[in-house]
Amino acid sequence: MNDIFLQACQGKRTRPVPVWLMRQAGRYLPAYQKVRGQTDFLTLCKTPELAAKVTLQPVDILGVDAAILFSDILIPLEAMGVPLAFEEGRGPVLEPPVRCNKDVERLHPIDPVSDVPFVLETIRILKRELENKVPLIGFSGAPFTLASYLIEGGTTRSFVNIKRMMFEEPALFDRLMDLITQVTIAYLDAQIRAGVQAVQVFDTWGGILSRQDFRRYALPWAARIMDALKNTGVPRIYFVLDGGHLLDIAKEAGAEVLGVDWRTDLDTAAERTGGNLVLQGNLDPCCLFLPEISLQERVKSVLEKGARARAHVFNLGHGVMPEIPAEKARLLVELVHELSA
Repeated sequence: MNDIFLQACQGKRTRPVPVWLMRQAGRYLPAYQKVRGQTDFLTLCKTPELAAKVTLQPVDILGVDAAILFSDILIPLEAMGVPLAFEEGRGPVLEPPVRCNKDVERLHPIDPVSDVPFVLETIRILKRELENKVPLIGFSGAPFTLASYLIEGGTTRSFVNIKRMMFEEPALFDRLMDLITQVTIAYLDAQIRAGVQAVQVFDTWGGILSRQDFRRYALPWAARIMDALKNTGVPRIYFVLDGGHLLDIAKEAGAEVLGVDWRTDLDTAAERTGGNLVLQGNLDPCCLFLPEISLQERVKSVLEKGARARAHVFNLGHGVMPEIPAEKARLLVELVHELSA
């Protein structure tokens, strides 16, 4: 197996530097579009054979050093008792939203084996298909991010409802976060038992918080997840989008690897986290629109700055956008491997 991704997660400097891409299985790939054209997004997530198929596509097409399970961070929320839909032009919709004590009471813990069996079956298929190829990454949303979706009822720009609960009803907010954390731990543990070899926790909305509020309203629950999984033997990655101002605090969650978005240079991130942490990232996804020579310079710069960390896993600073040409994503992987060999 190509295990340089796992080696880097363990703090070993590798040649070449491993590379995988957030949202590497997605709409920018014609092969994915062909599968997606035959079904809706949720059905794709819940059909193990199809989910495994699109998970494998970027491994074969791009040559990345890790596969990441094709699913969605909101899947366990639906299992908790919240109707979930994806609407064109609106994105995820969770209705009714969770905004009062009665709403929290209608939620419940999950048994991943019975409530999300399709996720675990997808992992089992992928373990067979990826044998002697590359490692498989499992994932979940972080509790604060999942709570944001539950309380707002979907995507938002203001976050007024979650912040209102945080500040007006902190005890209710804590109850909700405790339940989400319990669910997330069970969900990730089940993924590990099914065969994933690393896990990433996405705190997509953690960066909207101030340092004071992140420490109070997000960090404790992320840290609880990392602590619960520390003896599983799999590397843990924590990624806070737009979290440059939080890096030294996010480090306290206890993950082996800290994801960094493109807004903060990796040498700066290494300095803020003490230089003894594995960093993942962090090319601006829009750089894939650059001509090859300019893209090469950007990749070289990220690699040079990533060398300041204990070890480096190359990635984008966020997910691959649908508008990116697939050949540019493949070129990126080739450049990373060539320039870091």
